[in-house]
Amino acid sequence: MTRSLRVLEAVAQHQPVTAGELSKIVGVPERTVRRTLAALNEAGWLRAHRGEAIRWEIGARVLAVRSSALRSAGLLPAAREPMVRLRDLLNETIHLSVPDAMNEMVVVDRVDCDHPVRTFHALGETSPPHATATGHAVLAHVPVSQADESVRWGLGDDRETAVIDQAGLYAELLRVRERGYAVDQSRYRPGVCTVAAPVLDMDGAPLAAVAVSVPDSRFDVGRLDELGRLVKDTGAQITALHFG
Repeated sequence: MTRSLRVLEAVAQHQPVTAGELSKIVGVPERTVRRTLAALNEAGWLRAHRGEAIRWEIGARVLAVRSSALRSAGLLPAAREPMVRLRDLLNETIHLSVPDAMNEMVVVDRVDCDHPVRTFHALGETSPPHATATGHAVLAHVPVSQADESVRWGLGDDRETAVIDQAGLYAELLRVRERGYAVDQSRYRPGVCTVAAPVLDMDGAPLAAVAVSVPDSRFDVGRLDELGRLVKDTGAQITALHFG
């Protein structure tokens, strides 16, 4: 059971990932990893994408469990209508992400636009908080000790787009807290610009981040303040519906 959980966690963090890559990550022989993957796949916890190499990612059962937990807490139902309104207003992709132990942001809901060229965030997709707009929106509203832990964990990431100067990051988080929204202009995902705002509880602690993401070909810097205000208002609407 412990080995299965280690494999499941490794897939969640590194997806899509091959059995060989997982073997190195968890320190288990590849044939053992393959047996574990097959069992988790059969149970619905993982799914396989077949190409030149079989790559594994989180399956529908994990997403269903996460979504059920959020639904029971009322977050997803509260977020849906404000997200749809924002999508209808901007005709761009809107997504909702929640922090997982402050080590990663997880996409839990998405409302698509109808542009032929648009951004896409798979449900269950993860990203490092220190390197993303949704992460910054959350980190700007947590105690310094929590932000420190997340930053220390994240700066070990070897992706060039995720490596940010620590002092610069803290300065950016202060700006995010002051203006109420975070911006990522093709830093984490080349070609994708994101504006995100927190969804706060009644004590001001972040529950999630709501964001609009736009292909950089359609991103207008001159509309940044407008986008920030609209996303910030959407986060406030979700809070009001969730706790109202």
